[in-house]
Amino acid sequence: MNQAIDNPQSDNGDHTPHTPPAPTLTRTTALLEVLLCSGFPTQIAVIGVLQALGLVPQDAQGRLSIVFVMALSLVDALLVVGLVLLFLRANREQARNVLARRPHGREVALGFLLIPGAFILALLVLGTILTVAPWLRNVPRNPFEDLLTSDVNRLLFAVVVIIAGGLREEVQRAFILHRFEQRLGGALLGLTLFSLVFGLGHLSQGQDVAVATGTLGAFWGATYLWRRSIVAPAISHAGFNVLEIVRHTVMSGA
Repeated sequence: MNQAIDNPQSDNGDHTPHTPPAPTLTRTTALLEVLLCSGFPTQIAVIGVLQALGLVPQDAQGRLSIVFVMALSLVDALLVVGLVLLFLRANREQARNVLARRPHGREVALGFLLIPGAFILALLVLGTILTVAPWLRNVPRNPFEDLLTSDVNRLLFAVVVIIAGGLREEVQRAFILHRFEQRLGGALLGLTLFSLVFGLGHLSQGQDVAVATGTLGAFWGATYLWRRSIVAPAISHAGFNVLEIVRHTVMSGA
């Protein structure tokens, strides 16, 4: 067996695909696991529970509620990460081999180096859209800006975007790409489809933001496939999200 698989500490540039799936992992099972970890079933369930408890997505002025967004995001993150670990364990796969195969030191450094790269990529995509397809900017004001009205809210939202964005979404993305690579048509197909879904999930922020987000999703997914570790994309993703909060704070003069 290839040394890069036998020895997770190896960093010799050989990026051999994941180990073969367990014989019990059928295509149907893989597809079901992908759907359950896609975020849609868990978010629908959490929204139902939160509303039953009396929490509503918007306040009396029609603005997003920071309490609702925090509860939804953090509980959903716990559920999705828990499902990923459960499914890996059920198929006798080690989470480390799927999510963090390389030594963390270099991956942490790479993650911080990729933060400005992600920020520049987003600016390039949005700038190109503004030039060649300005009609895609169909939401004048991002609804999530309602969550950034005070220092406390900005701090709380930073926690949300680090955990629910940087951690949960990269664990989710890695697992879905892993299953596509094993049973569902290959990592490239998984990267393409999940990047599209990732972008569509941000349509409420505008079509231009959806395109930029989908592109960033492909960027972080490609980084995972290159490194076979979520550490670098998770740090880059979380850092990008925090930079967005900082950018809004500076531009709004808050």
